[in-house]
Amino acid sequence: LPDVAHIIKEGSITDVEISNLKKGDTLLIKALERIPADGKVVKSEGYLDESMITGESKPIKKKPGDLVIGGSQNGDSILEVVVVQSGDDLYLNKVINLVKEAQASKSKTQRLADTAARWLTGVAILSGLSTFIYWIFYGPSLEFAIERMATVMIITCPHALGLAIPLVSAVSTSIAAKNGLLIRNRTAFENSKNITILAFDKTGTLTKGNFSVAKVISFDKNYNETDIIKLSAALEKTSEHPIAKGIMNKLKSLGLSKTYNVSDFRVLKGEGVEGKIDGNTVRLVSKRYIKSLKLDIDISEELESGSIVFLIVGDKLVGAMSLSDEIREESYDAIEKLKKLGIKCWMITGDNKKIAKTVSDKLQLDGYFAEVLPHEKLDRIKEFQGRGEFVAMTGDGINDAPALAQADIGIAVGSGTDVAIEAADIILVNSSPKDVASLILLGRATYKKIIQNLIWATGYNAVAIPLAAGVLYNDGILISPAIGAALMSLSTIIVAINAKLLKIRKDT
Repeated sequence: LPDVAHIIKEGSITDVEISNLKKGDTLLIKALERIPADGKVVKSEGYLDESMITGESKPIKKKPGDLVIGGSQNGDSILEVVVVQSGDDLYLNKVINLVKEAQASKSKTQRLADTAARWLTGVAILSGLSTFIYWIFYGPSLEFAIERMATVMIITCPHALGLAIPLVSAVSTSIAAKNGLLIRNRTAFENSKNITILAFDKTGTLTKGNFSVAKVISFDKNYNETDIIKLSAALEKTSEHPIAKGIMNKLKSLGLSKTYNVSDFRVLKGEGVEGKIDGNTVRLVSKRYIKSLKLDIDISEELESGSIVFLIVGDKLVGAMSLSDEIREESYDAIEKLKKLGIKCWMITGDNKKIAKTVSDKLQLDGYFAEVLPHEKLDRIKEFQGRGEFVAMTGDGINDAPALAQADIGIAVGSGTDVAIEAADIILVNSSPKDVASLILLGRATYKKIIQNLIWATGYNAVAIPLAAGVLYNDGILISPAIGAALMSLSTIIVAINAKLLKIRKDT
């Protein structure tokens, strides 16, 4: 949210802190500013970027009477908005409260090693005293009884058991950091071996989070793809609209830096832009504008999977292009690896169904939910958990925060918002979905090492304690306190070496 809001009162504009906003205040929202409160548009119209809140990658057109959400960003228009909710009633604050409630509902897991070490301490004292009492009555001397008790106490010292988990944790944390994983919650990390469903946000997680030209089609043989891009870029070069940025990036990718000179430029409200290039009127317009001209065109499914703009030169439709939020290259590899690990992959996005289906089909996901708001994302996670699934959620936006907090394991993309990162258990520093597979592989390997260390530490004691107590005394086998100390130290060294052998399998 911005720090201040522009209140329109009696014909003048006053800047006030957003904490002082009240229901009914009329606000002026300048170009590219964030909306300071939930409200309703009362004057003008324009496009808002609501992706931070809803996950919808395409800017949404707002006209008088439409509701706007605090925190969303205005495009290049100027709007007048009347406040309908502010302060604690803001939708953004409700999202934060959902995060707090979901975090508070998580159970606390007691450390297995701490519990085992406490038990072993009791066992050491009890075994030592029992050994002493036995040999006092049946042993050759008091010195012998004291020696047996000392040997038992030394061998039973829970060093190895006490270090079994912390050593593995220290090594795994170091490996995780080197692989771009920041672990905020150790219990969640160690539980990653249990994941059965991974739910992904789309925008900014599986996709790059910005528009790019996906497809260019020419309807006129005199205009090729480069011509269409150059003419479109000439009209859009001064705009900050996400679609304009996508077109300009496409121009750069073609190795072109210069465009045509444009005169008589003007914005077609809610429909596109137009200007004169080399004496011809050139328009870059929306699908709705084309329909108003009653032009009969065949739009392929490939174009429909993104935001479509049409290029008209004079009175002739010469081309069209589809712009979409490009899928990250690493997303394909990530989904493939996760499926090999037996994990079901779903997508939960606020984006529209056509775009969601396209992304889901390309990545071969197990399913998707589209056009869902933050509280609905949380509900979808609860649905999975209600079926007995162990759910991990990966996202980057404020709209993902409640779901991240509700999930058994919340994984935030490092380039995401502070709220998402605070709600998550693990952060992907490099913002790559491939790191989710690395996380699960490391989690499984870490769990194996912990179990190996615990088995060794407890198994060693099960054998060493009876020998130290003198059960084979009559057979001539006796462990001295010095040998007991050496064995105790050796068990700790073995646990440390085993922890150091931990690594992520890269061949999965």
